[in-house]
Amino acid sequence: MHSPRKLVLSTLIPIRWGDMDAYGHVNNTIYFRYMEQIRVEYLEKLGFTVLPRGAAPVIINASCTFLIPMNYPGTVEVRMFCGQPGRSSVPTHYELRLQGDDTLYATGDSKIVWMDVATGKSVPIPDSLRAELTS
Repeated sequence: MHSPRKLVLSTLIPIRWGDMDAYGHVNNTIYFRYMEQIRVEYLEKLGFTVLPRGAAPVIINASCTFLIPMNYPGTVEVRMFCGQPGRSSVPTHYELRLQGDDTLYATGDSKIVWMDVATGKSVPIPDSLRAELTS
């Protein structure tokens, strides 16, 4: 059973020829790039920098379940969900589909932690992010 999730963003990412591997489908590592891209878009949309200055978001874990291979050509629709924020972290969840197809091709999870770049220690997530996720 999943904790409550809030859909925060959906984006479209074209599959590039170079995303394919020797098996003729999108390489497993690329799925993590798709999830990274929507995560960066979401944080930037909220006005946060993803550059390592002051307090910044980092990922402490990431996983992906590969359900059905994706192939070139195509466009990936990535949906990002956020769970309930903790003191310094936010769980994120992802669904990957092909544009125009409701079939779920992959799912993913990661945890974003706010960190003080100078000390490497976690710090509370920004109040504005907490408000966004609990509204």
